Amino acid sequence: MPPRRRPQFTQENIDQQLQQIHLLDPSSSSENLEQLGPVIKQIHSNRQQDVFLRTVQGLIQSKDAEIEKICGDNYQDFISSVSTLFTVKSYTDKMKENIQSLDTSVSQLGRGLVEKKRALLQSKKTAANLDEAIDTLQACLRVLDVVNRVGEMIKEGKYWGALRSLEDIQSMPPTSLSQTPFFQHLLSSLPSLRAQIKDAVTASMKQWLLEIRNVSTEVGRLATEAMETRTRRWRSRREKDQLLRMSRVGSAVEMITYEKTEFNVLDNDTIRAQSDLILPNPLPLTFLPQLTQEISGFFIVETHVLETTGTFRSARDVEELWDSLVVGLADSITNSLQAETDPEEYLRVKECLIGFIMTLETSPYSTDSLQSFIILIFEKYVKLLEAQFSRRFESIVVQDDHLPMQIDAMNETDTVLGVVFVGDSEKSQIRQLTPPYTLPWSQTFYLCCQDIRGFIQKFYAFVEGVSQHHRNIDELLSKSLDSLLIEHISEPIGKRLAGTSTLSQIAQIVTNLEYFQAACSELERSLTNLRSAQRGGAIRLTARTSFETTLSRSLGRITGLITSKLDQFFELSEYEWTPSTRENAPSMYLYELVNWLTTVVDSLVIKETYKDEAYKGALEYIAGCLMNFLTGRDIPMMNENAISNILIDVDFLEEELKRIGRSHLSSVFVELRMTTSIPLSDTVHEYLVPAMRHSSYSAVKHKRLQALLEKLARFGTTQRDAVARELAEKRRKEADAVGRVFPGEGR
Repeated sequence: MPPRRRPQFTQENIDQQLQQIHLLDPSSSSENLEQLGPVIKQIHSNRQQDVFLRTVQGLIQSKDAEIEKICGDNYQDFISSVSTLFTVKSYTDKMKENIQSLDTSVSQLGRGLVEKKRALLQSKKTAANLDEAIDTLQACLRVLDVVNRVGEMIKEGKYWGALRSLEDIQSMPPTSLSQTPFFQHLLSSLPSLRAQIKDAVTASMKQWLLEIRNVSTEVGRLATEAMETRTRRWRSRREKDQLLRMSRVGSAVEMITYEKTEFNVLDNDTIRAQSDLILPNPLPLTFLPQLTQEISGFFIVETHVLETTGTFRSARDVEELWDSLVVGLADSITNSLQAETDPEEYLRVKECLIGFIMTLETSPYSTDSLQSFIILIFEKYVKLLEAQFSRRFESIVVQDDHLPMQIDAMNETDTVLGVVFVGDSEKSQIRQLTPPYTLPWSQTFYLCCQDIRGFIQKFYAFVEGVSQHHRNIDELLSKSLDSLLIEHISEPIGKRLAGTSTLSQIAQIVTNLEYFQAACSELERSLTNLRSAQRGGAIRLTARTSFETTLSRSLGRITGLITSKLDQFFELSEYEWTPSTRENAPSMYLYELVNWLTTVVDSLVIKETYKDEAYKGALEYIAGCLMNFLTGRDIPMMNENAISNILIDVDFLEEELKRIGRSHLSSVFVELRMTTSIPLSDTVHEYLVPAMRHSSYSAVKHKRLQALLEKLARFGTTQRDAVARELAEKRRKEADAVGRVFPGEGR
């Protein structure tokens, strides 16, 4: 290779470089020494320091000559040039020092980088060696850990996992450890570990049988609690509960199931013998909750064994065991309930059985026979419940004071209206009243409604949880309510009515019966809505008819009491039946009669329609009494003046009816007016004409007309004047003619 040619620095190059650092720039007012760096770096990298220095020295010499020449021409310029030259020299020296310093720093930095790179390579090599050592140690530790865990799992009772771990060691893929004496020693120890597992499984299974007998009741209790809260199911509790973990049913049973040739320590006869110990004979009802919990725990364990062990237990054997135990349980409960008369005891039995059924609802065991048994004891429960409430209803009716119920505070209003069966519109009207005030009904209605709600609540308390026979339950409820309402409310009210002679009390009974009638409809609607929500049928009550009958009897009782009082007034009537003249005013007793009648009837707290019926009944009785005076056998004879006096009394009564706004009741006197008008107007011959009789005198009864004519005829026969006697004969013939209209009929 030819020698490298060194660069030559001409005057122009040096001037250009110096110009770059503003040393020769006359326009620069400051020294730009920072520009030295790139120039020095370039010289250093090309190793041309000496060449550059010689060139610079030549430049200096040339510039010195230039300066001398210039100084010779001009001394001041010379001085200035010398000063500049010294400055350049000073900068040149500094530049040389800086170049040397930079060269030293770069050399030191390069040596540090080389050392760090060498250390980094050494660290990577060491790390690789450590990773290889760690992998080797981990492989050894994994094998040792598996062997160590086998012993721990045997102590913890995880036999199935321990057995699988031994198989995993035997089936490990070939590695660098497989041919070592250490690994061969591990393989030789596996048979002894398997023998340890077998001995531990046998001991654990025997201990498990004992623990299952001891903790099955607790398992059932926990399962029942889980059912009642509805927040957890047996599957999640099985994973969390310490008692089930203590039983170690999983691993031991799995070993017995999958390794029957070596681990078969349990058979069906042993399980059946354990179940026979659960059911006592006789069965105390107080022991029933504990018994059902124990049975639940027993079959929960059996279910778990079936689900987790495959062929360890026969499902058919367990089902047969369940069926026989359920039959025995039902028989024991039936025998224990034979002498029981408290319905609450039946309810507790039902609650216990429902909890038992619901606890095992996710199990494969059939609970239909238990559901049917619950319906059977439900019918007995309802009979006892009816007997209990029938006594309460009859006591309420007997002890009622027949006074309107008093309300003294607003909170009492809400309490009462929340109990009674009345319509929403009437409840709204009552809530607008300001206490104190009285309600329309008495304590009987309120207390009976309260007990009806109590009966229904207890009825459905038994039905709750029963998933069968909705229609049968609806029919049973309807019959029970009808029996209570008819036989123990309506009929006792009717009996109480017979011994009540105070009109205000009877009026209160009438009001109560009205509300009982309405309550039947409200009760039907309420119960139907309730059963619709549970997919039941409609509730129909027949008690309304009984209350209607008792209500009619009550109204009749009011009329009967009024008429008995009217009899007393008629005993004071003192009519004269053969007066010589006619009266111009009504009888005096009628003033008192009307005043008493209007006062009593208007004071009754009953509907206007019932008051109208009371007035009508009283007026019909009055009309009947007056008609009996005219046509009855007690009065042998009378004359036309007496008939006219009776009609004056009738006119007075009709005027009084107009005064009190009940003029429509005057129709009760139609027969009396028509009957008396025939002899007074001498129109018997018209009555004898069939067409006239049916059109104008349809209300007249011919036998009563005949009797009236006979009485007039008897009076005439007692008179001495010929005209009167002739009229008497006429009346007699007319009476005979009227009697022949319907021959053979008596009065």
